[in-house]
Amino acid sequence: MTKKYDKEFKMQTVRLIQEEGKTVAQVAREMGLHENTIYRWIAECKQDGSQAFPGSGQLKPEDKAMRDLQKRIRDLEEENDILKRPCTTLPKTGADLFIHL
Repeated sequence: MTKKYDKEFKMQTVRLIQEEGKTVAQVAREMGLHENTIYRWIAECKQDGSQAFPGSGQLKPEDKAMRDLQKRIRDLEEENDILKRPCTTLPKTGADLFIHL
């Protein structure tokens, strides 16, 4: 089973390597982690900076924006489909219209 580490733990681990000059192998041994895990965390920090490691169930801001836009598109397409359907409740000819004054 995969262990879950919080954002602070991951950031602290990366800081040990970047700021204190420790090697990945050394930190991996000290923390009981696999080296590849630490390399992945370092890559995420380089790519996303302070937005790295958003947490379980959380999305990065750009991913959330994309998801929201996709949902909006789906909603608009559904509305368009509804508006394209023929209306069956309106009279078919002008003779069937009644004007109430």
